[in-house]
Amino acid sequence: MLGGGAAICGVGQSAYGRRMGRSAVELSADALSAALDDAGLSPGDLDGMLVSFGSPGGADADTLAFSLGLNLRFYSQTWGHGRFTATCIQHAAMAVRSGMADVVACMAGVSFSGVTRPGRVKRARGSAVGGDRDHEGAREGGGGHGEDPVVGMTSPGAGAALAAQRYFDRFGATSKQLAAVPVAFRKGAMANPAAIMRDPLTVEDHQNARFVCEPLRLYDYCLVNDGAACVLVTSLERARDLRKAPVELAAMLPLPAGRHEFIWAWPGLGVAQQDDDTWRPGTREDALYREAGIDRADLDAFFTYDAFSFVVWPALERWGICGAGEAAAFTQDGRIELGGELPINTHGGLLSESHVMAWNHQVEIVRQLRGEAGERQIPDARHIQWGNVYGDSIIYRGTL
Repeated sequence: MLGGGAAICGVGQSAYGRRMGRSAVELSADALSAALDDAGLSPGDLDGMLVSFGSPGGADADTLAFSLGLNLRFYSQTWGHGRFTATCIQHAAMAVRSGMADVVACMAGVSFSGVTRPGRVKRARGSAVGGDRDHEGAREGGGGHGEDPVVGMTSPGAGAALAAQRYFDRFGATSKQLAAVPVAFRKGAMANPAAIMRDPLTVEDHQNARFVCEPLRLYDYCLVNDGAACVLVTSLERARDLRKAPVELAAMLPLPAGRHEFIWAWPGLGVAQQDDDTWRPGTREDALYREAGIDRADLDAFFTYDAFSFVVWPALERWGICGAGEAAAFTQDGRIELGGELPINTHGGLLSESHVMAWNHQVEIVRQLRGEAGERQIPDARHIQWGNVYGDSIIYRGTL
């Protein structure tokens, strides 16, 4: 576990939208420029970069370094899934702590909404024939997503729906209860000028929407859009001398992996192993809070990857915020909305603000801890957790 000594010193984002007519590189340049300005730094101060490469439609690290004229002594990239967002930040912190870099940009830029998926064959007049598989299905068969094209599981949404159905059957949860998640996030988006989806959303709207992959409905799925976001990591000592108050990376846990992990569920709820089906946080999870010097009750907000609304429930349970099967009830009655007991994804998340592989979540966390979130500001926010159902986490600490 790595905690302390590193901090976020700047954040930035591009505009978000659909079919914007701008490349992922252009959008990334906007986000990086905004983050450098936020920190009071210039491109010459940047000597490291970590990129979540969302292919197709994303900008990779090589292209960005070349196109943006950067001179880097440390750079790398991951596959463009939300489970690698914290991994990039953790690697940046290790690079800073080890002296491999001084200021590291962690970022992603995507132009998803105009992408033609692999597997689509175009006729002369442009109509699609043949396979219409999501690129995820072409990427892997089986594994932690539960994707296996042989049996029709050709996208992450199928794996999430499988886990949701298992959860519903096991704990008696319902789609109507799940509606509380996208409804809460939409309320945050309505107070966020950058959000793509800002129209009101009700439980009734959710329940009247079509199924995409049962039991998940239209509003249980994230957006497909264009945009970019960036956070800058440096040492806590240097960050204190820059333009904005630093946000400390107080404690971090990396991604676990293995047959016991099914990324849309806590170990034991997944379908690829036979573990005990009653999840209890263990030494690994508990150590995160001890490292940060806080209890779970000290959290002012919780942020998590929300490509599908369902995964918020097992994320809350994985980190012990509520017990196995209790998240459905926990998320009712405004508890996770702005002004509630534990606000979640206050900017709207991937469901309503923008899908930038959760880099926009990290930007929002920093702004909340600086007191810069405007109408959606959590009063006196001090500690916010990024905690994925996947098992990776960061505790952010404000220094105002």
